[in-house]
Amino acid sequence: MLPLARLPLATARRVRAIFTDVDGTLTTDGKLLPSTYRALWDWKQAGGLVVLVTGRAAGWAEAFFRLWPVDAAIAENGGIAFVQGRRGLERVYAFAPEKLERERRRMRMAATAVERQVPGAALSSDSRYTEVDLAIDYNEERRLGSRAAGEIERILRSRGFSAVRSSVHVNFWPGDFDKLSTARLIARRLRLRAEELAYIGDSFNDQPMFRGLPLSIGVANVRDVLEQLEHRPGYVTRARAGKGFEEVVRSLLRARTQDSRLKTPN
Repeated sequence: MLPLARLPLATARRVRAIFTDVDGTLTTDGKLLPSTYRALWDWKQAGGLVVLVTGRAAGWAEAFFRLWPVDAAIAENGGIAFVQGRRGLERVYAFAPEKLERERRRMRMAATAVERQVPGAALSSDSRYTEVDLAIDYNEERRLGSRAAGEIERILRSRGFSAVRSSVHVNFWPGDFDKLSTARLIARRLRLRAEELAYIGDSFNDQPMFRGLPLSIGVANVRDVLEQLEHRPGYVTRARAGKGFEEVVRSLLRARTQDSRLKTPN
């Protein structure tokens, strides 16, 4: 894992799209700073694309897509994506919608089992806005710690679900999709090649993206969980959370400016 300052200019110049996590990457202490929102707009106004890739609920992602300067929003760790279609907003599902009613009954039974076995565990308050997955709160309104999060993951996996923690929740779902599988689908929809993407993240559920994309970047708070990650980002920022995201945008925009200067004839 190298400092972002060592990102090769040629690599930075190829980036057309930033794919980014939300919690702990765009947000700082749970809030989107004005300067981070400005960085999103700076990238968009320079012609870049932005795709959110979050574990948050579909309801959040639809609002992000409609209100923020983004080109697509992937939610529920890849379970659903929002993208502009020919007739307006289009939902793209990674799991057959007709099977969801039955699977969500199983998921609620699993959540009840978790609540019985892990003291203090409960469904996240935004689980009511999900379509594909559910989330157990361990570090947002609850403060259960990483050991409890690991036990929650173990229980859910033993019941046949995929499960992974973010910086705030343990999300679980039926099927074998993840952030990376849906991100690849959306990249094709946006006619992007892998080398044209930069991914920015900070936590366990970002590992598929760290593993699967040529350019992955962790904001500095990824170091908090680094020893527990099997797959790590290629680069890391100096600043944490939203300020780290801003650092990436500045670096990529600076590379474009330097490229323009190199091409300008004397």
